[in-house]
Amino acid sequence: MIVPVTGVFAAVTGILLLVLSLQVVKFRLKYRKGLGVTDDVDSQAAVRAHANLVEYAPLALIMIGIAELNGVPGGLIYWVGMALVVGRVLHAWGMINGRGRPHKARMIGILLTWLAILAAAVLLLWNLWQVYGTY
Repeated sequence: MIVPVTGVFAAVTGILLLVLSLQVVKFRLKYRKGLGVTDDVDSQAAVRAHANLVEYAPLALIMIGIAELNGVPGGLIYWVGMALVVGRVLHAWGMINGRGRPHKARMIGILLTWLAILAAAVLLLWNLWQVYGTY
């Protein structure tokens, strides 16, 4: 079985990861720093934007993929995936442009990410209850 909806969101998230990776590499080359961060706020924000995507996206995509494999309707998967991707883009944009300080896009982004993870968890539990809860 394939998971086409999750596949699209995984691909977009992968592209976002590469964009954020390039931001980190840019600062590592600028400061000739092969590991860690510098005292530069922009460098730190780039590293944290990248790391935050790596911390949240894998579990969310796994949950969305399992839900799709388990037969949760594609429309629901689509909206959860959209919330995740939009949330991750907003968070990264707010982190980098806010230079690590509080930023409206960053806050909205993390809230959308949390909402996507919560929705995926609820869909998984609902789906399991639908399949196995009637026994």
